[in-house]
Amino acid sequence: MRRVGHRGTEERKLTTRGAIFRVSILAGVGVIGFVAAGSIAFSATRTNATVSLRKTQLGSILVSSRGHTLYLFAKDRSGKSACTASCAKYWVPLVTAGKPTAGSGVKASLLGTTKRANGSLQVTYNKHPLYTYILDKQAGQTSGEAVSAFGAKWYAVSAKGIAVMNVSTSTVTTTSTTVPYP
Repeated sequence: MRRVGHRGTEERKLTTRGAIFRVSILAGVGVIGFVAAGSIAFSATRTNATVSLRKTQLGSILVSSRGHTLYLFAKDRSGKSACTASCAKYWVPLVTAGKPTAGSGVKASLLGTTKRANGSLQVTYNKHPLYTYILDKQAGQTSGEAVSAFGAKWYAVSAKGIAVMNVSTSTVTTTSTTVPYP
């Protein structure tokens, strides 16, 4: 009776080489996939921003290419953003890879950019850095209007590039009485 022993040395070397080759191929495919996905994500997020005009309950206001309301921050000064770190997680800066595009009703001459602390270009309108509000889930929502957060108020931006002040339509009636002097 013949006894079956361990594989021969040459057979083990070939098996080991084959396993290393397969692992190397899989790792290479994984790296290529990762690089391709990163390139796609980078190109998707690094596009030229478009700013348009939309009618809302606040009147005509600026919106992003997705139709989301664009806000200005009253704390911003000299065209520079004062919204960083956790502020920028709630009030997302409108960034662009190049020159922003003026959509319908928007004056191209009022569009510009400012460099953020992280080096990205934030879109400005009439020298106001522009932001979207994370709680505006659908196009046309204006839930960030007149919100006081991160040290100042936030306002939707008009076609003129100024803050839209949501003025209450209710009226207050006052009465006065005249009291004669004694």
